[in-house]
Amino acid sequence: MMKFLTKYLLLSILSLAISSYAWGQTEQLTAKGKVVDQAGAPIAGVAVIVQEKTSGVSSNAEGKFSIQVNTNDRIVLKMNGYNTAYIPAYELSEVKPVVLVKSLIEAGDDDNVYIPSGIRKKREVTATIATVNTQELPQIPLSTLNNVLTGRLSGLHIQQTGNRPGTDDATFLIRGRSSYNSGQSPLVLVDGVARDFVDMDLNEVESISVLKDAASLSWYGMYAANGVIYVTTKRGSASATKVTFDAQGGVQTPITLINPLNAYAHAYLYNEARQNDGQAPQYTQNQLIGYYTKSDPYLYPDVDYPSEFLKKASPVQRYVATVSGGNAFARYFTSVSFYDQDGLYKGGETPNYNSNTNFRRYNFRTNLDIHINKTLDVTLDVGGRVSNLRYPRDGNTSFLTAIFGTPANAFPLLNPNGTYGGSSLFRTNPLAMLQARGNVTDVYRTLLATITARQKLDAVLPGLSLNVAYTYDMTGLYTYGFNQNYMVYEWQGGSSYQGYGTETPLNYASSAFSANLRNNEFWGGLDYDKTVGEHGFKFSTRFQRAVSASATRLDDKREGISNRLSYSFRQRYFADAIATYSGSQNFRPGKRYGWFPALAAGWIVTEENLLKGNKIVDYLKFRGSYGIVGNEAIGASRRFAFNDYFTRGGSQYFFGTGYSAVANTDQLDLSNPNLTWEKAAKASVGFDAQFLKQSLTLSADIFREKRTNLLTADLAPSIIGQPLVNINAGEAQYQGFETNLNYNKTINKFTFGVFGNYTYAKSEILKLNEEAGIPSYQRQVGYPIGGVVNGSGTVRRFLISEGLFQSEEEIAAAPVQRFSGNVKPGDIRYKDINGDGVIDNLDFVSTNYSDIPTSYFGFGGSIKYKGFDVNFLFHGVSGRTVQINTLVNAGTSNTGYINQFSAYRWSQATADEALYPRLTITDRANNTQNSDFWLRNGDFIRLKHIELGYSLSANTLKKLKISQCRFYVTGFNLLTFDKLDGFPIDPEMPDAGYNSSYPALATFALGLNLKF
Repeated sequence: MMKFLTKYLLLSILSLAISSYAWGQTEQLTAKGKVVDQAGAPIAGVAVIVQEKTSGVSSNAEGKFSIQVNTNDRIVLKMNGYNTAYIPAYELSEVKPVVLVKSLIEAGDDDNVYIPSGIRKKREVTATIATVNTQELPQIPLSTLNNVLTGRLSGLHIQQTGNRPGTDDATFLIRGRSSYNSGQSPLVLVDGVARDFVDMDLNEVESISVLKDAASLSWYGMYAANGVIYVTTKRGSASATKVTFDAQGGVQTPITLINPLNAYAHAYLYNEARQNDGQAPQYTQNQLIGYYTKSDPYLYPDVDYPSEFLKKASPVQRYVATVSGGNAFARYFTSVSFYDQDGLYKGGETPNYNSNTNFRRYNFRTNLDIHINKTLDVTLDVGGRVSNLRYPRDGNTSFLTAIFGTPANAFPLLNPNGTYGGSSLFRTNPLAMLQARGNVTDVYRTLLATITARQKLDAVLPGLSLNVAYTYDMTGLYTYGFNQNYMVYEWQGGSSYQGYGTETPLNYASSAFSANLRNNEFWGGLDYDKTVGEHGFKFSTRFQRAVSASATRLDDKREGISNRLSYSFRQRYFADAIATYSGSQNFRPGKRYGWFPALAAGWIVTEENLLKGNKIVDYLKFRGSYGIVGNEAIGASRRFAFNDYFTRGGSQYFFGTGYSAVANTDQLDLSNPNLTWEKAAKASVGFDAQFLKQSLTLSADIFREKRTNLLTADLAPSIIGQPLVNINAGEAQYQGFETNLNYNKTINKFTFGVFGNYTYAKSEILKLNEEAGIPSYQRQVGYPIGGVVNGSGTVRRFLISEGLFQSEEEIAAAPVQRFSGNVKPGDIRYKDINGDGVIDNLDFVSTNYSDIPTSYFGFGGSIKYKGFDVNFLFHGVSGRTVQINTLVNAGTSNTGYINQFSAYRWSQATADEALYPRLTITDRANNTQNSDFWLRNGDFIRLKHIELGYSLSANTLKKLKISQCRFYVTGFNLLTFDKLDGFPIDPEMPDAGYNSSYPALATFALGLNLKF
């Protein structure tokens, strides 16, 4: 870690040294200038202020002014009705006046929108881009940025999939899904560079945008069909030096957690399951009495494993400090943060090591903007982070499986002689896993560096500039820890024990460097910005080449040329044309490149005479776009699938009279030289509107995407006995709409606001090569993309259940069910779909059930009164289905598949109120089939975040000599409303807290925010 910090500090010192040199060259002078509007007319009364000073001068009737400055000062020019202008003092001149731009609606100081390789005012944007600034996001001590975005942006669906310390895993979906293959994650860009953002600290980030339509995505060619998440980091401001400090501390508690059966209940139900199988009971009456009375903790153990090894709450803390400022020559932003998250495990602290989970992360960033001279600007951004993730040697999955799946009566944790308990069936002791197996610590080091330069070429052509950027990113993983092994002993009574396993002494585990990754990107090209009368022209072209290198694979390379032409007339009519020539090495030479064009237009209707001056609609803009975007991550069965490959080392053969076998050579699937990228034709039409003196904003979009060239199975006959890799013959689409609403109002000292967003998207499979001869009701064409998550895959075809059999007579009169050897009362009854009198694989039907919701939304509000403030956010989804099969039927034959849900099984005594089938151990296939019996409505609305704060008054702040001091209490994942009818799971992550999945967490924290 010290070496990493040294490298980071050296780069930061170099950056600051460059800027310090510029700052040090200063002298006093009298600067004279002139201020004019866009038509060239002088503007009187403009406030001219030196940075960080409250007093200044004003321009006279001729727009002229004179002010005492230093050469490294930055001048701020302000005037009501105009955008603020910033200019270095040494560049002031009456010959070349400062032009102030009128503050039109959606074109003010705070209306910048970051687009690929450029910045536009919202007014000019014809694409569909949703943006949230970090001041709108909650300051919560979370290990990743995934969850703070949930429900904030229309068109962005975030599905949380994990909650282990340091790994708040989530999947992202922009608008909808139009491909049934893998590789559907959006492209994530940080300051225009392909980088992950989830491990960044929130205070590093200025804004996060979602690029959704062809007009915003075609710039990236065949890498952006799934949308783009565009993260912009903070930069320094030369208008003021700012110092901030944030501190948060709190706890995280499980939302849902398995409630295991006690020893008596488990033994009783285990006996019932064996009796249902026609076998003798496992436990005698005396044993049942012993478990019930807990008469002997060693002979009749009753261990609540989750309570023994999981804490009720675990601490979490976060600290962030930032400094920003600068002058006419250089601006800087620097941040450093520390995050510490304890896991829920307990009992792993030993004199030699700690195997309880813990995650610590240190983030660093310095963004430097250097104004070399009047024509050259350079930026140098250096960011980095170091994270330490500690966990038990056997891993989180194995440990959670042990504490969630071991029956309470399996063994005592410790025997009478102090040895670890166990048995011939259960040889994994959770206590020993923590105290006698060792631990693992993963240390991730990441260094991110970007240098850019912008050279104005006004001498060649006014408005022309040359722009280049180069990145150097490195990530490495260093793993170390302790290794040990243990034995478990089964008490035989008295002093007799039976041991299992092999005990080894404590030792250092083999440490290793792995997962080393280096990414480089180069962008270079020209920009042209010219205004002729009421006509505006902006043109950008970039050549891009990127390389991703790792020692474990061949390099990944991509390149392309992106072009964009923007036209505006009277700041009322806008048009954009984008065309990118992009390529990927995943396809055969000669077929690697393609064009990805897009067109977009916008029209501000309220600028027309018909609507000018109306008192209802302040602003109304219509916009639309259409274009083609590609996806080169097509999910082929292997890399370079356009070539034939062979593998050695399979089945061996003997030749001649010798006994030495020769390894064979096998051919992989036959190549497909015509492999190509997925093509996504995207269309989007929408509007942006403002009402009631701009206090109410409303936007809406209708969109449709059709994707072709999807990989699907090859149905050509396997005449030579060798299959072909998939072919590009599939098609799918999605269509839907989205809307955003915001309302803000201030009445005296009371300010309140409400906001909401809603997205509806429905997909459909249009073409897919399926198995030959399958019934029409099992085909997937015409159904939505996706299915119900089951383990690591998804399921679309289900049996249709018709309740539980209640008698032998009912079974005899029903179609024959062939999934089990015997069908008895209490088993699930299925519908005979094809009417052949038999329930088998031909009775599965394709369904619309899917884990991907058709709708997702977020809504919330904020209230401020004097020093108090409250803000909250609700998030929800609809049209989503989850399954409980893997929960109700969890376990193994050793546990009898008995768990907390087994208490609600069918039996003769509980037939009228049973929720689930009868218990059985040896003949279970009928009741574990994928059927709608196990499906549940996964819709929910969740109070995602709420925060209550208090800020000190201005008089108090003045006495303390600080600009802001705010205390607050915050909560995350607090309250959920669902349609699960009391089934005790988290609707977003159904497995969380069960089987081998880490529990879902709620976070509660106290915070302090200081600004100087």
